[in-house]
Amino acid sequence: MLVRPGSRRNDELDSRARRIEGNFREPAVLARGLTGTVAVVNCAGSVRGTTAAAFDAANVSGVRQLCQALSRLSQPPALLHLSSLAATEPHLSAYAASKAAGERVLEEFSELDWSIFRPPAVYGPGDVELKSTLAWARRGLVPVVGGNREQRLAFLHVDDLVSAIMAWLANPAAHRHRSYALDDGEPGGYDWDAIAAAVSARKPIFVPVPVAILRSLAWINERFAVFSGRSVMLSRGKVNELAHPRWVCDNAPFVAACGWGPQIQLARGVAGLFES
Repeated sequence: MLVRPGSRRNDELDSRARRIEGNFREPAVLARGLTGTVAVVNCAGSVRGTTAAAFDAANVSGVRQLCQALSRLSQPPALLHLSSLAATEPHLSAYAASKAAGERVLEEFSELDWSIFRPPAVYGPGDVELKSTLAWARRGLVPVVGGNREQRLAFLHVDDLVSAIMAWLANPAAHRHRSYALDDGEPGGYDWDAIAAAVSARKPIFVPVPVAILRSLAWINERFAVFSGRSVMLSRGKVNELAHPRWVCDNAPFVAACGWGPQIQLARGVAGLFES
């Protein structure tokens, strides 16, 4: 497993995993990690930032460097690239554009056996961002960006994402050059009334969060990032993503290809999130 030196997650790795410290900019490290492998799952990516450059280093250049390293091998392993549902709407943000660009990089390497997963909001043990929003909903206060309760959102529990990866690993050749958007199986995703019902038995109070206020906060965040040099999550691009009316998936192609099916829908997943 290729990990960044000094990452706070390094000590959480399964003891059975062989840890290789380095990054995509080190060809020798990549070569050492890829030697003898039959499949590669690329989970690397940047989710915080305000500029294209902040995202492109991992989400575009990193994909290219990995593909170049794979193409130099006499028998390249199959590659599963974890992209994002945001890649389907690249105009919304620098992050979404970078994920779409990373997918286009794969298309340049037609000789490789690659596949793409585009998960929506992934949650589970260890989650921070989504858990904070759901915590308010559990108290009966449901913040809704723009007040649009008809917004449709898809979710995927991390355990189901892992099981989908395992299904892919069983036969990567069956998914060559295919892309899949995976969710928890709720048809058409969840609107905010359904999210509130899944999260809490309390009668919800929906709190509209004006987009204009979020954009102002995001602008302040971006200025802070310029002066502090720190990456931030809330940017004007992120506000565009949060306000987008429809983030939904369709499991049917992947189910037809390998028989995989999600097991954890939102109510069960959220209950487990707050029990952990």
